Amino acid sequence: MSTTTTETVARKKPPAAIRISDAAATRINNVVSQATKPVLGVRVSVSAKGCSGNKYVVEYAEELRKFEDVVEHNGAKVFIDPKAVMYLLGSLLDYRESKMESGFVFENPNEKSRCGCGESFSV
Repeated sequence: MSTTTTETVARKKPPAAIRISDAAATRINNVVSQATKPVLGVRVSVSAKGCSGNKYVVEYAEELRKFEDVVEHNGAKVFIDPKAVMYLLGSLLDYRESKMESGFVFENPNEKSRCGCGESFSV
């Protein structure tokens, strides 16, 4: 008589589509807390705009949409549009401030080029 044992195989959770820097998490938490309507975090998507073909879009996320990934860091939630995942895999979402400008910045290893003004990219 043989006995069959069932092994539970622990599956590794796949890496998040993007990473969030501490500075970006702080900024996301600040803008979410100051929103004039209830929001869960920010949504990241990619639109077909700009002179290089694609543009990053960061906007308020009021709800979780079907098939979205959610990445959290230091209490900040980033909802990733499922159509943007292939463009964003391996990226770092950062926030930078200088005397001349401030904003979210993507360090994306998939980018092949950026336009001169830095507003759009191609993969």
